[in-house]
Amino acid sequence: MPLTPPKLPKEHIDWITKPLQRFFRIEAGGAVILLFFTIIALVLSNSPWAKQFLSFWEIPLSIHVGVIEFTRTLRDLINDGAMTLFFFLISLELKRELVLGELRKPKMAALSLIAALGGMLVPALFYWIFMSGHPGQHGWGTVMATDTAFAIGCLALLGKRIPKSLRIFMLSLAVADDIGAIMVIGIGYTHGINWMYLGFSIVGFIFVRIMGNQGIRSLVAYFFVGIVIWFIIDAAGIHATITGVILGLMTPTEKWVSDTLLHTIFDHVVSYAPGDHWSGDTKDRKALLTAQAAAREVLSPLERLEIILHPWVSYIILPIFALANAGVMITATEFSSRITVAIFLGFVLGKPLGVFSFSWLAIRTRIATKPTDLSWLLVAGGSLLAGIGFTMALFIADLSFTPNLLNNAKLGILLASIFCGTTGILLLLISKNRVLSQKNF
Repeated sequence: MPLTPPKLPKEHIDWITKPLQRFFRIEAGGAVILLFFTIIALVLSNSPWAKQFLSFWEIPLSIHVGVIEFTRTLRDLINDGAMTLFFFLISLELKRELVLGELRKPKMAALSLIAALGGMLVPALFYWIFMSGHPGQHGWGTVMATDTAFAIGCLALLGKRIPKSLRIFMLSLAVADDIGAIMVIGIGYTHGINWMYLGFSIVGFIFVRIMGNQGIRSLVAYFFVGIVIWFIIDAAGIHATITGVILGLMTPTEKWVSDTLLHTIFDHVVSYAPGDHWSGDTKDRKALLTAQAAAREVLSPLERLEIILHPWVSYIILPIFALANAGVMITATEFSSRITVAIFLGFVLGKPLGVFSFSWLAIRTRIATKPTDLSWLLVAGGSLLAGIGFTMALFIADLSFTPNLLNNAKLGILLASIFCGTTGILLLLISKNRVLSQKNF
């Protein structure tokens, strides 16, 4: 019987391409599920069961430990607690790109980061000008972020019709956008900071670093320490989701076990003769346990956590978030609401204009470089997709608007996301057909 030929050893490029392929595959499936739950939320919010559906998310939940009481509604627990894992994953993706991916090249990183900056400043300026002096003027942060799941999901629909450089550009831009939006939350929507608890949280982060330096490898241990830090930051009066961002950026990218050491350990295991001696306190069993730990630790903590969390975030946390937050009771009068129009214009005009113009300026001034296969028409299509704010926009809107204005804001977010997603895909298809026609000519 012929033996299966051995596979070639992995090259350094696999550290970049393999995680990206897996990311886009999960993101595409997650976008479909996210859309499905968004539609369910919209249908239920405009059905005879609307009151029961919307009030369900306002059920209060409490934890009592002695004199300490922690009370949140079900929606707040999802938005503040579960979404911390989403921000943690976003932070991991940013660090991977900065250390291992395209963003490790300064001029390539500059293009995405400057485009993201334009995509935050210009729509916020559009909104502020339109809403200045009116109720809801402080909601400018709502139009600043791009929904990573939907934007990448739209690109996945186009498959191989678009170059990989556009996918990397959009992923980097969306992640940078989301990190920027989180900073906006921390700065613009935080009031009454308790400096003592803030000091305790800094001690907590230092403790995490000490754990890493002492060689503690247990993810469970870090998880429980992270929960404690989350509660401390929440008590400090800062939006607790910032915990996920900081811990994500602190996560090591170095492997504990090298490929060479892994092969040496496995060679040692297979040197034992076959038999029933893999149990008990024997040398061969210890060698097997060592191999098991080595196989796990050949991946960096960052890679391990991404692999573990990405399906949970894409398939469970974000859909539940959409179900809890995307419910909008649609009436004819809300389409003409000033907030609805301001958010729509911020995403549909401000976002694409900001991303495209800042990208052009970055290339024109030679601060950044553009991949040769990334045409300006593709950048324009990607700029439109950046106007899909959805998840982050809903998240910030919940912090920015009073209950009587929130419904108008949600409607503007949904309309803008639909428009930008549709027009962005159409423009990218036009761009692809134009390239093909030029080649045929």
